[in-house]
Amino acid sequence: MCVRKLALPLAAMTFLVVATIRAQSPANGKSSSPPPPATMAQLMKGIVYPSANVFFAAQSDDPAQIKPDAKPSVSPNLLTSTFGQWEAIENSALALSESASLLNLPGRKCSNGVDVPVKNADWQKFVVELREAGAVAYKAAQSKNQDNVLNAADAVTTACSNCHGRYRERTNRCR
Repeated sequence: MCVRKLALPLAAMTFLVVATIRAQSPANGKSSSPPPPATMAQLMKGIVYPSANVFFAAQSDDPAQIKPDAKPSVSPNLLTSTFGQWEAIENSALALSESASLLNLPGRKCSNGVDVPVKNADWQKFVVELREAGAVAYKAAQSKNQDNVLNAADAVTTACSNCHGRYRERTNRCR
């Protein structure tokens, strides 16, 4: 049986979590589902930051030349894992794009306890920029061309910087 391996299990899991939460939300718009389990910092450290790093690795190292781990099925390095090399770059780009949906889940808290400002117009703009940058990164990864990755890295860096410039101040996170 042929299985298409297009998305990182994390991206698939993200889709399922978001779909489940949306399906559980009542029609009146008031959520009866529990708040997301991760804080914004945990979401960034667990999904966005590592995914960006895997994608950025293809700027300097040719993913096709990365040797698989001796035990790829348990490798903590996505680039040397079973779904490594260029596929890891593709999957990480998809995870960046998919994480945009997680950034908009109501009830998520910032590390300072403040609600993530999901209703702010600039927040919505930044989330769209991340989703689009992830899509650009995915196309670049599919091309298996490091020059394309370099160009796409600018889109990812810009999307991250725009949001961080507004919401990642050291004293007033998420305000």
